[in-house]
Amino acid sequence: MLKHLPWLLLVPVLAMAADDPVAARLDAVFAPLVQGRSPGLAVLVRQDGRTLFQRGYGVTDLRSATPIDPETNFRLASFTKQFTAMSVMLLVKDGKLRYDDPLTKVFPDFPAYGQAITIRHLLTHTSGLPDYEEVMEAGAQRWTAQDQIRDDEVLKLLKAQTKARFAAGTSWSYSNSGYVVLGLVVAKVSRMPFGEFLQKRIFAPLRMDHTLAYRAGSNNIVHRAYGHSKQQDHFVERDQSSTSATLGDGGIYSNLTDLAKWDEALARNTLLDASAMKEAWTPAKLANGAPTRWPREKNEDNLNPGKPVSYGFGWFLDPYKDQKRMWHTGSTTGFRTVIQRFSQHKLTVILLCNRTDLDAAQLSLKAADAVLAAH
Repeated sequence: MLKHLPWLLLVPVLAMAADDPVAARLDAVFAPLVQGRSPGLAVLVRQDGRTLFQRGYGVTDLRSATPIDPETNFRLASFTKQFTAMSVMLLVKDGKLRYDDPLTKVFPDFPAYGQAITIRHLLTHTSGLPDYEEVMEAGAQRWTAQDQIRDDEVLKLLKAQTKARFAAGTSWSYSNSGYVVLGLVVAKVSRMPFGEFLQKRIFAPLRMDHTLAYRAGSNNIVHRAYGHSKQQDHFVERDQSSTSATLGDGGIYSNLTDLAKWDEALARNTLLDASAMKEAWTPAKLANGAPTRWPREKNEDNLNPGKPVSYGFGWFLDPYKDQKRMWHTGSTTGFRTVIQRFSQHKLTVILLCNRTDLDAAQLSLKAADAVLAAH
């Protein structure tokens, strides 16, 4: 693999592997995954506020064969949801929104089924909102990768429905619809576009200089990784789909350098104090006090049918090997991403992949194991 990379990139890779046994152990996890000029991944491992390992493997796209590095920007997909949740929490801090506000307070023309849905239900996937992807597939209009559905069109589809999938607070079901709506809630309450709010209240204060909510034709992604899928023995660029333009559920692009700043801000409670953040990291319960569970019906977003699930505001909270953790994956056309934060060990692992044949979640846990084994 290494012979296909520029000679200058060999020096830090080999030096770190030789001098640092943890880095060598981590490199052994990721290096075999990328052969030659193929799409790959970017890996960040931080502990106790410092970066232990930061490396790119493979290329941003097959056309330019530009090597992936810490500045390469990937579509985060559902990794985005923690930024959407933080936006809502900042508005709650400002006194402009309450977690128990009904959806109809923000959108008075929403159908009657929205009267029982609160902001908290949207944050915790207990709203029962219909799945907008299922609704759009059943409708007469056909969106494509070139003519993509937008947030306001999602809201219009949801307003056209007469009932929820289940009564708010009575069940749990992972909901992209809920987070698209939350992005629109932020825009409506703050009186600025969602992407502008993210920039003003999160990205600029944290100096996340190249992170943005991408809108084709409205802004530009520098040093961009393009998504790919594997077909037999080769990769094909698969970067956009009919749902790639929605923002609150998965529209942010970012890179390792910026996400290290995000991780530091979370560790230091830079944007919100510890008491406010506790809301985000408290597992949701149903209205009757019961714990939440994945739906029994299998679908693409249903990771563990019928099994218990812990979710806060934009974060899964299920432990790993009895260790507390906060985590979230992202999966979309051409990309797989994940963030894993282990609070007990002050350890964070972030993987950004621009190919869909890699299991980012499992690889990140292998990385965490490699670090923790050294302690």
